[in-house]
Amino acid sequence: MLDMAPSKQAASWLSSLSRALEAGDTEAATNLFVEDCYWRDLLTFTWNVKTMEGRAAIRDMLDATLAVTKPSAWQLTGEASADEGVIEAWFSFETSSAWGQGIMRLQDGRCRTLFTAMSDLKGSEERKGPARPLGVRHQADPDRETWAEARAREARDLGALEQPYCLVIGGGQGGIMLGARLRQLGVPTIVIEKNAQAGDSWRNRYRSLVLHDPVWYDHLPYIPFPENWPVFTPKDKMGDWLEMYTRVMELNYWTSTKCVSASYDAAEKIWTVEVDRAGERITLMPKHIVFATGAYGPPRQIDLPGAAAFQGEILHSSQYFGGEKFRGRRVAVIGAASSGHDIAVDLWESGVAVTMIQRAPTTVVKSDTLMEVGFEIFSEKALARGITTEKADMIVASTPFALLPQSQRALYDIIKARDAAFYDRLRGAGFAIDFGDDETGLLMKAYRTGSGYYIDVGASDLIIDGEIGIRSGVEIKSLTPTGILFDDGSELAADAIISCTGYQSMNETVAAIVSREVADKVGPCWGLGSGTRGDPGPWQGELRNMWKPTAQEALWFHGGNLALSRFYSKYVALQIKARMEGTATPVYGAPGA
Repeated sequence: MLDMAPSKQAASWLSSLSRALEAGDTEAATNLFVEDCYWRDLLTFTWNVKTMEGRAAIRDMLDATLAVTKPSAWQLTGEASADEGVIEAWFSFETSSAWGQGIMRLQDGRCRTLFTAMSDLKGSEERKGPARPLGVRHQADPDRETWAEARAREARDLGALEQPYCLVIGGGQGGIMLGARLRQLGVPTIVIEKNAQAGDSWRNRYRSLVLHDPVWYDHLPYIPFPENWPVFTPKDKMGDWLEMYTRVMELNYWTSTKCVSASYDAAEKIWTVEVDRAGERITLMPKHIVFATGAYGPPRQIDLPGAAAFQGEILHSSQYFGGEKFRGRRVAVIGAASSGHDIAVDLWESGVAVTMIQRAPTTVVKSDTLMEVGFEIFSEKALARGITTEKADMIVASTPFALLPQSQRALYDIIKARDAAFYDRLRGAGFAIDFGDDETGLLMKAYRTGSGYYIDVGASDLIIDGEIGIRSGVEIKSLTPTGILFDDGSELAADAIISCTGYQSMNETVAAIVSREVADKVGPCWGLGSGTRGDPGPWQGELRNMWKPTAQEALWFHGGNLALSRFYSKYVALQIKARMEGTATPVYGAPGA
């Protein structure tokens, strides 16, 4: 077999897997994998977002799911490729309830990693491409309802005469993308947003904010950014795009609306949700609620002894809207991750004497370096090779989280060598740098804690040149009436303090809206259980509670950056659609199971 061409090897392996699964022979199926193997599944076998690690875990999953799943019609899609002894091939298949696709990687004739993901629900496929709706009935009809009339009726009735099947709490990028996915699947949905307009969560930020990720990484589903869109999107431009998107995708999007409370009736399987819509109290009765309030929850406030004595203003970064009001004054920024850097630059540009207080080392990566070596498959060059954003998403998702540290460590070895002089200058300015507890860099910090990193788009040069002051390696002892006293006895004069100290877990938002009991039952969101600082074990293998069933029935979490929101919104929507249609969704590896 090893002398065969890559596509023949891949087809032969896939045929062997198909025969074993059709026969219900899970022992034979697992023997097709190497000992150190991984199977990551998005819904097709597990109705979960779950990775099985090792043969025993794969066999247990197959023993539990094969009778219901009934996988069949496995076939390669395109030619397999080979690189350094690893054969990679894409394939399609189907189950009793869904169409699926996946990626396999073979070593010495056996599988090292297998990725399976749901493409569509049978009988509930998205009406797109050749199956797109006609949009009109070609005949004269005095009772015709135009598109505008139908949309006005739907907007008027949903939430009043008719109840939504799903309520999405949070109308930022994540909620908007999920709303679009649910609408395309025909799930009656209302998205609520506390701001006055869609996109205001971007517009209301400080004036200099620009995305640090490139455009190829940040597309929304269905409507990609046009080809003349800038590589890095300014905040107001993003706000306008999101507002346009909600209208073009015909979302039922309620602005100026806050969720006041929510409770679940387990017997009736329905939520009672009180919302405040521009001062009017409305009761909604959805079957499912999704918290799409970003990747995080409420602002994390830190204890600052002596705060009552401080004569200046103390803000959390979520309350910061620009540096103009601080012009000519002295401002201390507590925190040295992304928000701390961005706000420090905005203050400096506004004529403020700014000092950054670094409480822990930060992973810093130059933007141009990351563009060249970190976003290789999300780029114009990748598009020229036929790697679309959708294909790149699948490639990223096909790599189990457990294997990321090894590849990221190798990547950061390259970055550290490439930019050694830059890092020496930054350290020389008194800035503390690290690359994570295990030298795995920015991406693993993002997955583990969502904090502690910065993509350098200009702040580092200001720090190196002394334009932004740095206090690192000293703890804040207390505030004084005129500034900050550190534990080494030194003091920093400040007229204002901005705490860039991050956010709590999304389940804390649940505590405020549903109950403390439900929030604790669900547990924290995000993190992998890596056992590194800020991400305690045990190992999860997937991000906690994100995009999958939680310990609270009919309660979901959706969020992350634009790329994660784009990709995983599909799988949240498919899970909710399946439940609406009455499709059996036995969850393998459910919380508490």
